[in-house]
Amino acid sequence: MMPARREIELKLELPVDRIARLYRSSLLKAAAAASHKLVTAESVYFDTAKMQLRSNGLSLRVRRIGHRHVQTIKQEGGRSAGLFARNEWECDIGGRWPDLDAAKGTALEHLLSERTHLKPIFSTRVKRKVYSIHKGNSEVDLIVDRGKILSGRRSSPVCEVDLRLKQGKVDQLFKLARALDEEVPTQLALESKTDRGYVLIGAEKPATVKKGPVALTPDFSTEAAFQTIARACLRQLVADELAMQIGESEALHQMRIALRRMSAAISLFSDMLHCPQTEALKAEFRWIGGELAPARDLDVFIARMGKPVAGATPRRPGVAILSKALRNRYQRAFSRAQIAVRSARFRGLVLDTAAWIETGEWTLNTKKLAHSMRERPIAVVVAKKLRRYRRQIIKRGAQLGKLDPQRRHKLRIRVRKLRYACEFCAGVFPGKQSSRRQEKFVAAIKNLQDTLGDLNDLVVQEKLTKQIVDGHRASATQHRGRAESPALAGGRSGHKQARMACLLKDAERTYRLFAKAQPFWS
Repeated sequence: MMPARREIELKLELPVDRIARLYRSSLLKAAAAASHKLVTAESVYFDTAKMQLRSNGLSLRVRRIGHRHVQTIKQEGGRSAGLFARNEWECDIGGRWPDLDAAKGTALEHLLSERTHLKPIFSTRVKRKVYSIHKGNSEVDLIVDRGKILSGRRSSPVCEVDLRLKQGKVDQLFKLARALDEEVPTQLALESKTDRGYVLIGAEKPATVKKGPVALTPDFSTEAAFQTIARACLRQLVADELAMQIGESEALHQMRIALRRMSAAISLFSDMLHCPQTEALKAEFRWIGGELAPARDLDVFIARMGKPVAGATPRRPGVAILSKALRNRYQRAFSRAQIAVRSARFRGLVLDTAAWIETGEWTLNTKKLAHSMRERPIAVVVAKKLRRYRRQIIKRGAQLGKLDPQRRHKLRIRVRKLRYACEFCAGVFPGKQSSRRQEKFVAAIKNLQDTLGDLNDLVVQEKLTKQIVDGHRASATQHRGRAESPALAGGRSGHKQARMACLLKDAERTYRLFAKAQPFWS
């Protein structure tokens, strides 16, 4: 295959009204002597009717710059590609239509045949300024793009900054992004113009992003495996941020799942990741998780408890008070979560997490033991951890009926970590028998997690109800009708006890089924 050029870039998004502020930033002023002539670039992206290129992680475009036509083929993914690196083949061609002869020797060649019919699917039109920034031994092009992605009458605005490494170390990109964000708030973008173009034409839908499979195989090193998992978690976190900001409660839930999966990955690879930088990031993950949690707890409460309560006693004043208090609390909690996600602290966390995954302290430890840990086969490492998790759950779960809520919650966290670890590592243990065992084992652990989650939700809901009821006690003497709020809570106490007993019985049943499930890693 023709050697590919490795493109390493960090993409940042910003609102159009911050462009003037960007041009006034000290970072760009320091690059004022560099060449940054305004250039207009028009690009047309091609694919087949069935989107074969897209489904194979490839993109093909022809860009017109002045009188030149440049054909670019990009290849996404790959275990060593990282979040911000892609293979790229680029050459000048004679016109606006792709030159398939020039694609020979590239990753696109195996998809081409006489029956391959390419067609233009969308285009971009941007005005671009390029600034050259030199820091020590590093050289970075800072590219400012403003324009549109176009498909027929539909369009989507583009306003972004690309930090493209020409020479030096990758960590310099993150340092520059951090420095820029201090002056001009930006947002890490994990979607390229290509990604957005396929959404614009309707080939893909901009929906709440849920966790997807992680493509690990037995020949992955421990380092490559963790980076692949962590990149997937970060993608989910960032991808759901926009939907959460416009009020989608499911997006907030998915952001929490992304954080929990990241926590599970850190736990799974804790021996390799141990360093001060990792500990600092774990504290920040706990912070943002804590900011998102109240809204999610209230959302679950309203969905599971609010309707049954209101339906059972529609005319009781206490029900109206409870419902109104829940709605008000939820709105305040969701606003709090949105403020946290808009904050400089969260933006910094996202950038720091990306840098940590790709070039963190844990990757730079040159000691023989640390290097050996990073290079170990993934199957050996995860099998040992999965066995340990399973033993701990079986030991603690044997006393499930005697555990207090706090210890049940700790058991639930351990169960959740095992479930995510199993999902991460499904491809590490290939074969039909292993696949069947893995499916049954994950189903058993999921059922146990769900029943323990129901128990935890009931405890949380009791606490929330008590807080709301107590909040009205002081005013009950002044407004006699509101005195029914405590009565409402008391009237439901018998129901709650019966519900708790039923859920506990379900949890014990799912625990026994889990204990019998055969491990798939041995």
